Amino acid sequence: MQVKTRAALGQLSDMDIRLLRVFKSVVDCGGMAAAELELNIGTSTVSRHIKDLETRLGLTVCRRGRAGFALTPEGQQIYAETLRLLSSVDAFRSRVDEIHQRMGGELHIAVFDKTASNPQAHIGEAIARFSQAAPDVSLHLHVAPLNSIERGVIDGQFQVGIVPGHRSSDALRYDLLFGETMYLYCGQSHSLFAADPAQQPGNWDALRGHRFAGLGYHSPNMELTQQVRLTRAATGYDQESIATLILSGRFLGFLPDHYAERFVHLGRMRAVQPQMFSYRCSFFCILRASPQSVRVTRAFQACLLASHPQIARIEQEKDL
Repeated sequence: MQVKTRAALGQLSDMDIRLLRVFKSVVDCGGMAAAELELNIGTSTVSRHIKDLETRLGLTVCRRGRAGFALTPEGQQIYAETLRLLSSVDAFRSRVDEIHQRMGGELHIAVFDKTASNPQAHIGEAIARFSQAAPDVSLHLHVAPLNSIERGVIDGQFQVGIVPGHRSSDALRYDLLFGETMYLYCGQSHSLFAADPAQQPGNWDALRGHRFAGLGYHSPNMELTQQVRLTRAATGYDQESIATLILSGRFLGFLPDHYAERFVHLGRMRAVQPQMFSYRCSFFCILRASPQSVRVTRAFQACLLASHPQIARIEQEKDL
């Protein structure tokens, strides 16, 4: 008995690329109706494009209906491959633009969360410089966890990352930008909130009697807590989740002083022995080490460095 095999996809066309871009937008937006505004086409057209893609691939990539939108296992694999393919296509376009000595296309920048409130971070100024120098480049600004940014820059999903320094990778290039101070905070209903300084922990050993909330991935936060042997009683995966755990009154946790300032002003948090329980964190611009970044990426890197000259120098002196 002859087994019937499914035909291979064959050569990719411009229409295939377009359908994959629609598919990516639908997944990123969480459904076809949500992608309607992003794509500026009607929901029925979005649905038809997804159906055309499924026909082209010979696969069902998503389930849609009253239960909502969800990727199939095959759709999850196609989405991962779509990210890789579109990243390569965008990189090719950037290389062609570079050959023509022009700056166009897209630039994807990923930033660690809660940097906008840091007075030492002049990322907005860098964006203004870049937009003036390269008005034809479409900017995409993402906020993502530290590990996701590093992985995304290495994989080509992001061209530029801005992350706190915690470990170095030979696959990445690092340029110092700015810093921030992390303090240990407790919530209003925590036993340490109203305690006299004499009743507060006087060293790291005494601090271990209190429940601690820390970040659940490799970071300066994790490095410090492992060094002083603080056991996480709760885990967060961004600064917002750590702040929420602190506000519960059940946990202590580290936050950037600029981000926690509003909670302190409202009387909902206070720093615990700030002269003792704190650490500095330096932020870096990261690019993929090889191959050399295209002109657009290098231009934005130059804008970042030009916007942080004094701050980067001060941070460098602190690290010495």
